[in-house]
Amino acid sequence: MNTNPIVKFFEYLFTLNGAFRWDLVFKYIFNGYIVQGVVVTIFLALLAQLIGSLIGLLLYFLRRSRLRILRLFGGTYVLLVRGTPLLVQILFLSVFLQIIHVDRFFASMDLFGALGFTIQVPFDAFFAALAALSLNEGAYMAEIVRAGIDSIDTGQMEAAKSLGMTYGVAMRRIVLPQALRVIVPPLGNEFNGMLKNTSLAYAISVSELLYTSYKTFGPALGATLEFLVIASFWYLLLTTGWSIVQSWLERRLNVSNIDPAQLAKVKWWSRLLGTREPATVPGLAPVGPTLEH
Repeated sequence: MNTNPIVKFFEYLFTLNGAFRWDLVFKYIFNGYIVQGVVVTIFLALLAQLIGSLIGLLLYFLRRSRLRILRLFGGTYVLLVRGTPLLVQILFLSVFLQIIHVDRFFASMDLFGALGFTIQVPFDAFFAALAALSLNEGAYMAEIVRAGIDSIDTGQMEAAKSLGMTYGVAMRRIVLPQALRVIVPPLGNEFNGMLKNTSLAYAISVSELLYTSYKTFGPALGATLEFLVIASFWYLLLTTGWSIVQSWLERRLNVSNIDPAQLAKVKWWSRLLGTREPATVPGLAPVGPTLEH
């Protein structure tokens, strides 16, 4: 037995004087049930972020509408959602869906079972969590989209209209691709937060990562702290992995040095993906720098 006081101190610190079992952590960290909980977490986060982004874009146009009632609705929505806790919204929607009996329809569905999952994921609870996360994210994305679009010079829209483009076409092909440079960094941060916010679905028994590890295994094995460490490991892995992807996306969308006149000649999907080819005019030599920096 090692009698070195420094070694003994760290042994006590990392094992809580033998009360913490690292062998359980290493045994269950890649357990099939926990990995399925990770997949549910990713699936829930991706869907909620996608739907929330679309809601945010819709709210932007509502708040820019000529109709006062639509502007009032958009502003009130953002005020209410951003002013109440996400956990309260999840619980509220879960109870609300039960009161109007919508949960009965979703309770009969077994989407994850059809995909081969062996863990039980109550789809009515999953839907309530997805709805709450999406609606909450929409309010925050509305402000991010507003900041991104409003950062583009109004002359861009005016020039597009002078060329015969409709508002929708100009927004899709000229304004939004440029606004992505401003939108992507905070959008990436929002998704990073979304991966962690899915843990709140634990409150309504959605079998995501936290519920699967902490609720399923922790009490049964009398090792709740160990399984919280396992959950923390997976959340850290997910957020770190996304941070790498986000950095890559930001580099690909770094087109701020390109002349807008040349940028308009690049396909909108090429601007989104960050093409390596410079903007060109038929019959002329390539003009302007490439999109790759």
